[in-house]
Amino acid sequence: MSTPDVKAVKNYLLKLQDSICAQLAKEDGGAEFVIDEWRREKNPEKPGMTGGGRTSLLVDGNVIEQGGVNFSHVHGKSMPASATAHRPELAGRSFQAMGVSLVIHPYSPMIPTSHANVRFFIAEKEGEDPVWWFGGGFDLTPYYGFDEDCLDWHQTARNACEPFGEDIYPRFKQWCDDYFYIKHRDEQRGIGGLFFDDLNQDFKAWDFEQCFAFLRSVGDHYIKAYLPIMAKRKTLPFSDEQKDFQLYRRGRYVEYNLVYDRGTLFGLQSGGRTESILMSLPPLVKWRYNWKPRAGSEEERLYEYFLKPRDWLGSENK
Repeated sequence: MSTPDVKAVKNYLLKLQDSICAQLAKEDGGAEFVIDEWRREKNPEKPGMTGGGRTSLLVDGNVIEQGGVNFSHVHGKSMPASATAHRPELAGRSFQAMGVSLVIHPYSPMIPTSHANVRFFIAEKEGEDPVWWFGGGFDLTPYYGFDEDCLDWHQTARNACEPFGEDIYPRFKQWCDDYFYIKHRDEQRGIGGLFFDDLNQDFKAWDFEQCFAFLRSVGDHYIKAYLPIMAKRKTLPFSDEQKDFQLYRRGRYVEYNLVYDRGTLFGLQSGGRTESILMSLPPLVKWRYNWKPRAGSEEERLYEYFLKPRDWLGSENK
């Protein structure tokens, strides 16, 4: 088993953040990411995580209404409840957690919201071997669906997985569909993509280097999946009614992130930096009581066609 290289993971994540920000800003063409470097020092009155990070935010661009690409590297004396709920043996271990997490909320309802996250955890206890794992993925949340975009998104996701085995994409695609499900609405958040967690030497006997290589592939393929969609849809016209529907659907994004999302819960439960944690929320949003889409409308098609888990690439039959 290869030894975890924490420094190599951190270096990759910082370069990934810089690369994604540069490419998104270039495609937007109207604004740059503002970088907010922060540190969290020890506070005896409020015990929790220490460490720091870089929050990069682009607001009011030509294409991106609000987008954040965050890096954080934090430490703690004990794992929060959200991280030990399914692995109680880790309770009481000190830990390091680092990752890049991003959410892009475009201005146009013709461009989907996108989310990506790649992360690394290592939990340690004196006299015992460290326990480590990777997690992450990327997913897409359209407001007005295009089959071509869905196919391209999932094809790129499959390309990220292909060097690691034919069964990887179907497995992590299904995990994504299951994870980004809004239980109290009985709805999918979007069209999915990839999601994985607890990736370590117990998965197919992959060592640290193999797991890290997979994380890099997922991280590097996010921008390959999203930029072509943004470029293709950013000049499409849209109406006030369509913008209004986007604001309504953004409400589902808020509900999911505040109720179910593991990253949000981990950050809040462990005393993380609130401004960076809640960066994922959209700048404008609407809720309506018992709203239903008009029969035969594009809005109804989103619910009835795009927000249903499906085998977009026919990979189950390959």
